[in-house]
Amino acid sequence: MAENELPALVAFDLDYTLWDLWVDTHVSPPLRRRGNELNKIYDRSNRPLSFYDHVPALLTQLRDSKIHVAACSRTSAPTVARQALTQLLMPHPVSPRSAIEYFDTLEIYPGSKLTHFRKLHEKTKIPYAQMVFFDDESRNSEVASLGVTFIHTPNGVDRAVFERGLATWRSARSKTGQAGNVDRVTRSKA
Repeated sequence: MAENELPALVAFDLDYTLWDLWVDTHVSPPLRRRGNELNKIYDRSNRPLSFYDHVPALLTQLRDSKIHVAACSRTSAPTVARQALTQLLMPHPVSPRSAIEYFDTLEIYPGSKLTHFRKLHEKTKIPYAQMVFFDDESRNSEVASLGVTFIHTPNGVDRAVFERGLATWRSARSKTGQAGNVDRVTRSKA
């Protein structure tokens, strides 16, 4: 397997994985931007919400690589989570873009992450073995039973955690001999 091989799908939990709070506990809607401030919005109490520092660059890298990006969150406040993704602005050469544009699929609702991934697979037809999932809660490692590579991120996602996750996925694929499947899925997405 090539050292720079990429999965077909990368999924992220939101709370304490991409940002440092629970939207269903710590945030009081409505959310709002102040001008065109990048990567920061505020709730009714002026509490800021922003992605961890490396997240905008990672999402941009995935988009530029044509990797399917999914948000998989079990929040009981899916509307607030979607509003946060819509209002957070990402840097872009022409003009800032809404972060939600960097996600191909949103599975944001209460319930088991197994349900989230079964729906992702049903919608995308991407094999589970071609998926990597970053999440701060170890209980969500249950998705590994489907064949998804689970990366525990107790302190959120940064560049090092992201690269470790890709290396873990590559290692798992090379051990199971599924490198050929990677090439087929990657080419069909282009």
